[in-house]
Amino acid sequence: MSLNVSANKPDSKNMSPDAVVVGIDFGTLSGRAVVVRVDDGTELGSARYVYPHGVITDHLPGRSEPLEPETALQHPEDYLGVLRNAVPAALRAAGVDPAQVIGVGTDFTSCTVLPTTSDGTPLCLLPGWEGRPHAWPKLWRHHAAQPEADEINALAARREESWLPRYGGRISSEWQFAKALQVLRDDPQTYDRTERWIEAADWIVWRLCGHETRNVATAGYKGIHQDGAWPTKDFLAALDPRFTDFVEDKLDHPLSQLGERAGGLTAEAADWTGLPEGVPVAIGNIDAHVTAATAQTTAPGRMLAIMGTSTCHVMNSEVLAEVPGMCGMALGGVTPGMWGYEAGQSGVGDIFAWFVDTHVPPAYHHEATERGMSVHDLLSDKAAEAAVGEHGLVALDWHSGNRSVLVDHSLSGVLVGMTLATRPEEVYRALVEATAFGTRTIIEAFTEAGVPVHDLTIGGGLVRNPFVLQVYADVLDRPLRVVDTEHSCAVGAAIHAAVAAGAYRDIHSASEAMGRVREATVDPDPRRVAAYDPLFTIYGELHDHFGRGGSDSLRRLRALRGTALTTDPVTEGKR
Repeated sequence: MSLNVSANKPDSKNMSPDAVVVGIDFGTLSGRAVVVRVDDGTELGSARYVYPHGVITDHLPGRSEPLEPETALQHPEDYLGVLRNAVPAALRAAGVDPAQVIGVGTDFTSCTVLPTTSDGTPLCLLPGWEGRPHAWPKLWRHHAAQPEADEINALAARREESWLPRYGGRISSEWQFAKALQVLRDDPQTYDRTERWIEAADWIVWRLCGHETRNVATAGYKGIHQDGAWPTKDFLAALDPRFTDFVEDKLDHPLSQLGERAGGLTAEAADWTGLPEGVPVAIGNIDAHVTAATAQTTAPGRMLAIMGTSTCHVMNSEVLAEVPGMCGMALGGVTPGMWGYEAGQSGVGDIFAWFVDTHVPPAYHHEATERGMSVHDLLSDKAAEAAVGEHGLVALDWHSGNRSVLVDHSLSGVLVGMTLATRPEEVYRALVEATAFGTRTIIEAFTEAGVPVHDLTIGGGLVRNPFVLQVYADVLDRPLRVVDTEHSCAVGAAIHAAVAAGAYRDIHSASEAMGRVREATVDPDPRRVAAYDPLFTIYGELHDHFGRGGSDSLRRLRALRGTALTTDPVTEGKR
């Protein structure tokens, strides 16, 4: 699509034509900074910093004691490493003078949350607290709080809490309240020492501008903040009397709208980043939500699917409705002034990577090396040659649980139809199709609830794979708009930085001028569209059988695994 950039020039008459903004995207395994020109969104330079500690799942740094199953933690120093390394490197790559930078924006995985002192110091960095798992940041995919999530859901359902339908009827183990309740139950001393319980999206802004802020998006989606209120003290007390004052003591803070200015860069943060002290810093944001600005999907009914290790689906609407299995909704949660909806899939690229890393034979790796391509590309090429349904397989994309529409992280992946003739590329294709079926299930849930999806835009790292995009177009029977950057989250953060700096009047105008979308769409093939319908029917049957009460075998298997890992002397502590 063509952009009418001239009609959306920066609003400030005093803005230099050389002005740039920096967007910083904090992902699951790394952080990336990108330098973007304010005038038209051109990316001038970027840099990536891989987290040295990655995802902490087995044991804490420097410790040998095993962590419990489904634990996923991170090291806060890795986040600061992005500021110290990726930002200066991106400035060098862009060849710009730091004085040209008029604003900084950030986005973060969510719900990644951590306990801190009143001045923002993570508890795990305090002497004597580094050996306590619950003193560390809990990554979004930390699912060990599923029992607490189940308890919250059951109590809310019994009490008919008005906020529960806003989350599709179930809150997730990934979110703030379940994770905090787990800390209270498992390590009361860490809970008591926690003075602020904060999303990493807000914590990193705290480190940049020197004072605490909270954004409306993480509060509305991951913090159960609806209609201007948190869950009541009475509700929290019914969960656990010690939890009564959780909101008041550790969570509550005035909420700021997306695109607002959080403050100016501190001298310390300026030293880390190489940027001038006082540069405006935008309010924190969720990685998927910030990308709507990049994708030019800020208007109602334009769904954006950010496809990477997981997929997050976000969309604005003027309609207030309750969508089964949605991850949440919040007024202004994606773009100020509109209802922002979110759904998602906990595993997508992670599933493909797991298969490549663990189930592809050496001959395929050798062939990929000889052909100068990745194993993913090799499997994609081989899979694309087959007819729809030729593999005789259907999979369920629940290897990291189900975020939408079932909201149950005790579920696990399923693959049916295998024979001795099944090839690796066929399984790979079935896994790709399963994730597309999951997205189709989500879109149908929105449509049936009265929140129509007019068009779909794809962003994230998987836009690099034409095979994956074509499967999605065929399964969904929709043309796909594709974000024209590999750094969609970081660019979205940069666009919000431009708004916070006053370069544009609002996110809509900044998005239209600075957004990045390919002119060509990925269009469905009518023959393949029709062929996918029978497979999707089988997917739906399996989905409901294993996920909606036909059989609880997946949950029982998960429970047996947990029991074996924690009680059997042979496997105790094994991951």
